[in-house]
Amino acid sequence: MKTDISFWSRASGVAASSLSLILLVWNVAANVWAVVSFHQEQKYFSMGLFLFLILSSSMLLQAFSWLWYTESSEKMDSDNEVKLINVLHVLQLGVFYRCFRMLELSVISFKQKDAFPSGDAETLSYDLSTLGLFKAFSESAPQIVLMMTNIIQVQDLQLFTVIKIISSLSSLSFTVLSYHRSMCTFLADKCKMGWSSSVLYFLWNLCLIGPRVVSVSLFASELPCYIAAHFLSLWTLLVLWAWWQKTDFMESKAGEWLYRATVGIIWYFSWFNVVSRSNRHKAVIYHVVMGMDTMLLLGLWWWKRSVESARLCPLPINPYLIIALLVTIYVIGVLLKLVYYWKFHPKHADFHINKKDKMLQEQCYETVDTREEKPDNEPGLILTTAPLSQRTATGIQKRMRNMAENFYC
Repeated sequence: MKTDISFWSRASGVAASSLSLILLVWNVAANVWAVVSFHQEQKYFSMGLFLFLILSSSMLLQAFSWLWYTESSEKMDSDNEVKLINVLHVLQLGVFYRCFRMLELSVISFKQKDAFPSGDAETLSYDLSTLGLFKAFSESAPQIVLMMTNIIQVQDLQLFTVIKIISSLSSLSFTVLSYHRSMCTFLADKCKMGWSSSVLYFLWNLCLIGPRVVSVSLFASELPCYIAAHFLSLWTLLVLWAWWQKTDFMESKAGEWLYRATVGIIWYFSWFNVVSRSNRHKAVIYHVVMGMDTMLLLGLWWWKRSVESARLCPLPINPYLIIALLVTIYVIGVLLKLVYYWKFHPKHADFHINKKDKMLQEQCYETVDTREEKPDNEPGLILTTAPLSQRTATGIQKRMRNMAENFYC
C-alpha cells in the first residue's frame, strides 16, 4: 500500500509540472490571440496597453527569476550554465526554463521511484508559486480590468460575457489559492489545512478581489484619463508603506525595492502579508483604506453616469443595484475572511518548518563560527549550530522562511 501511495504521489508531481508548462504556453497563445483581436477591431490604444502589460509583467518576472538564480544558495554547475541562464532571461524565457526544469526533476523522481534530489524541486516549486502570484497581479488583474472596461464601454453585457468575467476573476483567486496551498508544505501534517479551508480561502479572496477589480473597471470606463493617475498615486503610497514596514525578502537593496514595488501592485487589488509582526492591525487599516478608495471610485463613476451625456447611453443594469451588489459582496468577503482566520488559519504558535523535509532540515541548521573563552582564557574557535530562526538566512532559505512566517503569522 505504501508503494501505491508513493507511485501516485510521484505521478501527480509529473502531472502538475506538465500542467504548469501547458498553462504557461496556453497563456502566451491567449495573449497573442487577444492582441490580434484588438488589432482586427482597430482598438489600437487597447492593443498597445495590453502589450505594455504583458511586456512589463514579463520583465518583472524575469528580473525576480534572474536575481534568485544569482543568489548564493542556488549554485550553478558551470560558467556555461550561468551564461545560459543570463541569455534565457534576456529572451524572456527564464520562467519557461524553471517549468522545464521542474518537469525534468519530476520525471527523474518518477523513474527513480525516489524523492526529489537535494531539494531542487521544492525550491523550484516554491519559486514558481511566488512568480505565479506576482504574475497574477502584475498582468492578469490589469488585463481583466482592461477587458471589463472595453465590455462596459461597448455595452456588451451578455450572459457569456458575465461568465467570462466571473471565470477570469475565479482564475485570479485560484492563483492566490495555489500560493496558499504551496505554503501548506511548511506545516507539520497534523497542522495542515484541509480542502474546506481552501474553499473558504478561495471564496473570500474572490469576494474581495472581484468588487475591487469591477470598481476599478467601472471608474476606468467613465474616467479613463484619470485611472493612471489614481493607480500611480495609490501605488506610490503603498510602496512607501511596504518600505516603512522594513520588508526583508531579497538579498540586494535594488531587489528589495523591486519586491516592494511588486507588493504595491498586489496591494492595489488584494491584501498580502509582508512582515510577521502586528499584521492584524495592518490588515484592518488596509481594508478600511481600500474600502474607502473603492467607494470613492464607485462614487465618481456614479457621478459621471449621472450627468446628461451619460444618460444618452444608459447601462443595462441600474447603477444603484451595481453599487449595492458590489458592497454586499465585499462585506461577505470580509466576513468569510474573519471566519477563515478564526476557525481554519493556523496560529503563529503552531507554525514550524516541517523537519521531515530533507532540504528544509538541511537549511534550518547551519554551522557558524562563534568565539568563546577557553578555560585558560585564550580565545579559540568553536563550531556550533544555530537555528535558522536565530540567524541571518540567505537565498532560498531566507525567502522560504520569511514568506512562510508572514503567511502563517
